[in-house]
Amino acid sequence: MSTAIRIGAQFALVDVNNFYVSCERVFRPELEGIPIVVLSNNDGCAVARSNEVKALGVKMGTPWFKMKDLARKHGILAFSSNYALYGDMSNRVVQILRDFTPDIEVYSIDESFLRIENVAHLYGGAMAMGQQIRQRIRQWAGLPVCVGIAPTKTLAKFANHLAKKNMEFNGVCDLHIIPRPDRLAWMSRVEVGEVWGVGAQIRKRLDAIGIQTVLDLRNASPKEIRTHFGVVMERTCNELRGISCLSLEEMHQPKQQIMSSRSFGRPIECIEELKEAVATYVTRATESLRRQCSVAAAIYVFIQTNRFNRDKQYSAGLTVPTMDPTDDTRTLTRAALSGLTLIYRPGYRYKKAGVMLMLLSDKHTRQSSLFDDSIGNQRSSELMSTVDLINADFGRGTLRWGASGIGTGWSMLSENRSPRYTTRWDELPIVD
Repeated sequence: MSTAIRIGAQFALVDVNNFYVSCERVFRPELEGIPIVVLSNNDGCAVARSNEVKALGVKMGTPWFKMKDLARKHGILAFSSNYALYGDMSNRVVQILRDFTPDIEVYSIDESFLRIENVAHLYGGAMAMGQQIRQRIRQWAGLPVCVGIAPTKTLAKFANHLAKKNMEFNGVCDLHIIPRPDRLAWMSRVEVGEVWGVGAQIRKRLDAIGIQTVLDLRNASPKEIRTHFGVVMERTCNELRGISCLSLEEMHQPKQQIMSSRSFGRPIECIEELKEAVATYVTRATESLRRQCSVAAAIYVFIQTNRFNRDKQYSAGLTVPTMDPTDDTRTLTRAALSGLTLIYRPGYRYKKAGVMLMLLSDKHTRQSSLFDDSIGNQRSSELMSTVDLINADFGRGTLRWGASGIGTGWSMLSENRSPRYTTRWDELPIVD
């Protein structure tokens, strides 16, 4: 009996360790070894934790105010989310990975799947390739990564988990070369909740039928799993057996809805500030809309108070259709503000607002109407492209729409945000 997985498809999952925290440390190496948390919007709760903080028992999503005593005792540093920095660092990692193989799926801001069976030999094999990926990303981007290699995407995620949690793998785990008894032993030690796609509710249901470890799920009957949990979990079961059911998604499918929403840094009562906030969110949503070459035929706008305090409570939303599908920020802003005017009620302290672009379709296959203004549409397209280009070259918000206002006193709190080192000229790191 063969003790190793037959080499066929080879997936590699590259995952940046503690991504947000690692980004903060790139430009401040003196923070290495210091316990750090990165906080969510408005500095609310922990969305990233260094290993030192995890060792103190702080869970993901713990509110910052509940950590303050622990922070004083152990010297925990808190950073506001710096999305401009994180997004740019993520792009740099992806560019490095594309040098290794063109077959890549960017799964999230800190994770990418690669197909490597056709290129691994160029680097001396999969293990050697994994180590070279780690070294190059560390040297060129300053970020630590782990690499999991396996014949399926689900197993690659599992291998990455092993590489991250066990020092003996030195950051790279290739399941192909681990003897079968050892692979199964590793699976028996890991809880089923660590399997890709197994959330808290599914984990409880699996536990109820005696499936508690990765090995238990791997050994379960795929037909029985399908009966109880559906086809998605059946695929997961087969993937754990080494049967590839999920291919790389190299082309992202256009979103069917695009939402932009934030909680305010302070409560808002007047409609003028609400209008500025909503107009800003429309601007961000339409930027994403144009990036995927779509148009929207309706926009949903909503406002709500803070349900966690004792203020009077109110929330409302309204969908406003447009005359024709469009990607013009001005048209969609007018629609959103007209909806806001209808749902606004004075006398409330609003904590959050947002918009959602709906009924999206491909811009280039949009059905024209009898009353289409072709010249106006062309001018609109040229204006939007020009604004997007300037903001891309000189920074988001270089050109702003008047409806968004000048001041943003309502914007979310970010009192501990680090500089946007890589995207703003005025925030470049200074070397003495």
